[in-house]
Amino acid sequence: MTDIDRLLHSRSFVELGARQRAKALLDSGSFRELLGPFDRLSSPWLPRQGIVPQADDGVVIAKGTLDGRPSVIAAIEGGFQGGSMGEVGAAKIAAALELAIEDNQQATPTCAVLLLETGGVRLQEANLGLAAIAEIQAAIVELRSYQPVIGLIAGSVGCFGGMSIAAGLCSHLLVTREARLGLNGPQVIEQEAGLEEYDASDRPFIWSLSGGEQRHASGLVDAFVADDVDSIRQQLLHLLDVPSAQRSQRHAWFLQRLAQVADNCPQLDAAAVRSLYQGDVS
Repeated sequence: MTDIDRLLHSRSFVELGARQRAKALLDSGSFRELLGPFDRLSSPWLPRQGIVPQADDGVVIAKGTLDGRPSVIAAIEGGFQGGSMGEVGAAKIAAALELAIEDNQQATPTCAVLLLETGGVRLQEANLGLAAIAEIQAAIVELRSYQPVIGLIAGSVGCFGGMSIAAGLCSHLLVTREARLGLNGPQVIEQEAGLEEYDASDRPFIWSLSGGEQRHASGLVDAFVADDVDSIRQQLLHLLDVPSAQRSQRHAWFLQRLAQVADNCPQLDAAAVRSLYQGDVS
């Protein structure tokens, strides 16, 4: 099959909504949604700001199987409020992870997949959202001692803010070329550091620093895959069986690389940064 034929027969994962993404990954017929839109569990805070809430608060929680393995998927809808995390949506994710922990404690080996399309905490619910994200992070750390917790960043929103820390705690991270991962988003960096430091409109520049390909090359994610539903599912199933070297326990390795970058600035370009992360520290 030629590259053109492969492109014509592929199905974009990035173009799917959160619910469709979860269905596409789970085994056919196994999708079962928890606290869906008909449960009307929406944010009580957004209407006070004149913002129309969403019935599921922009988070889809689904149980099912992945190649027969009991699984829970938490998918963030990047099209609602930029995938921002508020009290309700973040609490849904934390509760889903805690239920998976209980499953494992009761001899049902349940893994978790987080579909991360989020700009971080919702400003209208800052303290409540931050508290819930802390619960998500604690649940990830506990659950990964039983079964893998896979983070998947596909695009087009990316993963920023407190949820980027949650991503770093996952057993494995999987990204596409369209993905972005960083603590602060481009607009925030430009606002605080100035246009000369970081131009948020320069897309090639942004992706060369925080895009999926670059994050994979610098060791911050474990797998890099094309935007294709079948390819992403296949790589996801592979990662579920790969032993994890937790990034949160390899801080010394990353600090050494950062020291190398600092010692060689400002001459470094994206390719040079990659070579530093791929080489051994002398």
